[in-house]
Amino acid sequence: MTFAALAASSPLLIVASTAVLVMLAIAVRRNHRIIAAISLTGLAAALCSLFFVPGSTPPEIASFLILDSYSVLYMAVLLLAAVFVLLFGYDYLDRRQEHREEFYILVLLATTGAMVLAASRNFAALFLGLELLSVALYALIAYIRSEKVSIEAGIKYLVLAASSSSILLFGLALIYSESGSMDLAQFASTAHAGGSANSVILLAGLVMALVGVGFKLAIVPFHLWTPDVYEGAPLPVTAFIATVSKGGMFALLLRWFPSVASGAMVLVLSLMAIASMLTGNLLALRQNNVKRILAYSSIAHMGYMLVALLAGGTLGAPAATYYLMAYIVTILGAFGAMTALSGSSGEAASIDNYRGLFWDRPVMAAVFTTMLLSLAGIPLTAGFLGKFYVLASGASQSRWLLVFTLVISSTIGLYYYLRIIVAMYSRAADAEATQRLREQRVPVLAALALAALTGLVFLLGVYPAPAWSLIVQAMRVAG
Repeated sequence: MTFAALAASSPLLIVASTAVLVMLAIAVRRNHRIIAAISLTGLAAALCSLFFVPGSTPPEIASFLILDSYSVLYMAVLLLAAVFVLLFGYDYLDRRQEHREEFYILVLLATTGAMVLAASRNFAALFLGLELLSVALYALIAYIRSEKVSIEAGIKYLVLAASSSSILLFGLALIYSESGSMDLAQFASTAHAGGSANSVILLAGLVMALVGVGFKLAIVPFHLWTPDVYEGAPLPVTAFIATVSKGGMFALLLRWFPSVASGAMVLVLSLMAIASMLTGNLLALRQNNVKRILAYSSIAHMGYMLVALLAGGTLGAPAATYYLMAYIVTILGAFGAMTALSGSSGEAASIDNYRGLFWDRPVMAAVFTTMLLSLAGIPLTAGFLGKFYVLASGASQSRWLLVFTLVISSTIGLYYYLRIIVAMYSRAADAEATQRLREQRVPVLAALALAALTGLVFLLGVYPAPAWSLIVQAMRVAG
């Protein structure tokens, strides 16, 4: 391997090596603080190594991965999200009598899988990244072994994810049988040049592959696992699923979908986007558990991102990426606030747990309110500008049905976000329900992470120029 190839693949190598190092450190001595420090140092080193990735992919790895500015941008987002997950997870695990150290190995491996997805060039890389991500998530979701709901969520995700992966693999096999290559670029050219017989088989393979992608993104009709898994998984793991897991898969879809898009595929994805926006928001209205509300909300947000993806043009990919960045920052802040307010006796997941929060913990109430307003798309927050860019991209390509659905569904979504906000600023009806919130100390690491995320929410909502310029440049290279 040449130095250029080593430098290009260094982010992946560093994160994977950190997982091995953590495993060896655990074998020598269990120490939660040391293991967390090693993991965070490894992620920080991987972030720094992104600056040394060359502008073009070296030929030694060019057949497997694409390591350009597009991949570097998404890897940076995924690594930063993983850092925040570990910061929130440290104190969450410190309050529970579990084997804490293995959590970091699983997060590092899952992050590596998501990074491979973002840089995939062929089917082998795609499937390797997907399985590395999924297998680690099975254990992460069921990590709190003392809670039955966590074990149940892990089993549900295991069965459904394994089934979707099998369908995806069969679809990739059909595509390979006709294209004669595992290269995604070669498949794209075959899809456009193939005859009628090829088109049938390729379309069948593409539809089956879409099942695997749709499951990982939790878009309708592959969304049924989302509320149960979000509710059962530990809060830091729920944050990881909503950010790193979906971010890696969306990076793959955003890079390759425009090159294989046909009239039928665009129609199918348009219907899925409309169904996701309406289903996610309407079902969230019936929930009283905040984790389930945010689960259904995530289905709707994936629909919003599909609007920009389907719009295409010069605005489509940058708008989708900006929205994804805004969503990741916001949802990390929301789940981070919930994690900081959860005690050793259980998670603060019910709306009743937040009733009267403002009168006892005004700063935490303000942070959580900021995140909910950003998810709702209120001005001065990252979510508002994210939706603005998505609407602009859809309007520029006359995708009026998608734009109209986005506006209507966003209006519906205001209701369940306001339900939580109203509960926080109302007087507590049951003192016992909020006792845990009054006594729970916000850890220093979590407080710093929440302060950083709150600042990013306002920065992306008020001054988007630096991030937008960076995204546009990366999308130009990917295109």
